[in-house]
Amino acid sequence: FIGTQALIQDKVKFGKLGLVVLDEQHRFGVKQRAKLLHGSSLIPHLLSMTATPIPRTLAMSIYGDLDISLINELPKGRKKITTKVVPPRLRKEAYAFIKKQVEGGRQAFVVCPRIEAKSSDELTEVKTVEEEYKKLSEDVFPDFNVAMLHGKMAQKEKEDVMKKFKRGKIDILVSTSVIEVGLDIPNASVILIEGADRFGLAQLHQFRGRVGRAEHQSYCFLFTESNALKTKQRLRAIEESETGFELAEMDLKIRGPGDFAGTKQWGIPDFAMEQLTNLKLVQEAKESAKEVLNKDIGLKRHPELKEKMEQLKQKLHLE
Repeated sequence: FIGTQALIQDKVKFGKLGLVVLDEQHRFGVKQRAKLLHGSSLIPHLLSMTATPIPRTLAMSIYGDLDISLINELPKGRKKITTKVVPPRLRKEAYAFIKKQVEGGRQAFVVCPRIEAKSSDELTEVKTVEEEYKKLSEDVFPDFNVAMLHGKMAQKEKEDVMKKFKRGKIDILVSTSVIEVGLDIPNASVILIEGADRFGLAQLHQFRGRVGRAEHQSYCFLFTESNALKTKQRLRAIEESETGFELAEMDLKIRGPGDFAGTKQWGIPDFAMEQLTNLKLVQEAKESAKEVLNKDIGLKRHPELKEKMEQLKQKLHLE
């Protein structure tokens, strides 16, 4: 079966599920992933794939629960995307840069956190697709073909916009996060992200992946009105990282690994996860476990340990 989260529901029952492949793993919660694995009479093999591992997964991979494979090379002909946090005072310069790119035959994305303004946004100056589309098409780039894309548009309308953008009929696409995955525009070379502090690091990395998909040098500009220290740390992390794995390592340091036995995928660690930072203890525990299992694979001579393992198996999901 190939499906969305619709496969993770009580009505869907698997008899002998032997392999689970999770694409875009960071989009699934701990309970969702656990439900897929525990709904079969077998213990299935698991392949998790993501460009941006969540902190909890990264911690688990570092400390031995997951085997890890890294694809850390760019496809042939691709160039590193230049990522910059742009202060509000340099907005005109950023627009001038986009203008020059489009005049050179390239295309651009502008991503906004909201479709339309809400009353709560008055004090926070949240950029919206509708307002930015109007401003960019009428005032900033009147000579270019600017279009907008968001989730409230009719499906046919969205498809038409994406087809036109892919064919080069649209120069600048103003959009919400709907462009995060699955949109391949090799000619696009610039993405400007408004309110970057309102998106997660995984999202920002996915947005950045919408450009740099051909031989053209590409650029990602991050705008924020926030001066919070945590915001500066997070945006500096994506500015300095080249791969999703590097970004996840920084995210782990900034946000923490979350729970070992619970469902939090980031944050202050519980006691068990805290102990995973003690590498000497982890190594000794691994060696002890191997020693026990080599002599007693079924734990027949260790009934209390077997009982504890059975209890953990019911509530603990280590991926």
